Amino acid sequence: MSKKSLNQNSRYNQELINTFEPDFTFDNKPINRVNILKKNNSQLYSDKQEKLEELKKKINSIVNCNLKDSSKNLVLGKGNINSSIMLVGETPGYKEDLTGLAFQGDDGELLKKMLLAINIKIEEVYLSYSINYRPPADRKPSTQEIKRYSKFLKDHISIIDPSIIVLMGSTAMESITGLNDKISKKRGSWSEIILKGKTYPIMITFNPSYLIRFPENKKYSWEDLKKIRQKIQELNIKI
Repeated sequence: MSKKSLNQNSRYNQELINTFEPDFTFDNKPINRVNILKKNNSQLYSDKQEKLEELKKKINSIVNCNLKDSSKNLVLGKGNINSSIMLVGETPGYKEDLTGLAFQGDDGELLKKMLLAINIKIEEVYLSYSINYRPPADRKPSTQEIKRYSKFLKDHISIIDPSIIVLMGSTAMESITGLNDKISKKRGSWSEIILKGKTYPIMITFNPSYLIRFPENKKYSWEDLKKIRQKIQELNIKI
């Protein structure tokens, strides 16, 4: 009578699998990576929402601030919080303060048209401000006020974590870069900032409210917009 041969390799392979994962099971069903991606995006969205609410509470707890005391509403931001593009304006105006929503009225309409000119819908980006309260009589914020709120803006950027940041207006420029210069001297070229160890490309350009008052500068904004579109293509950003 002959002995039944044993497949030693098979036994060894099974033991090896068991050392990795005792309860390991095989399934012929393919992994649904789309559902995994949706779940990850959903969790990312939820985490960002929670952090934005915490940031809003921090800003709202600020004391001894003329900007806050003279305003009706805190205006944080609006749009797609998972967007790769973040646009930072200067300060809320009358309609924004009244509604608590960013970029209302003529400013919002012009910005919408500007973005559409480079094939971007305004709903696909994230919009915010350098300062979250409307200054009295829409005056320009002081350097001290800009510095006071810049820490909140930097936290805001880190939460959204965009691939591109567009700073619209001198207040936005000063808040992030510390530069206190004419916007016309700094606009139109890419530079970088580092926040919490991460590098972000930034473009400085005119604020929509400025372009409404001085429409002759729209031609320069158009040049900036084309560079933004080119950067989106270079970084292979999907919008």
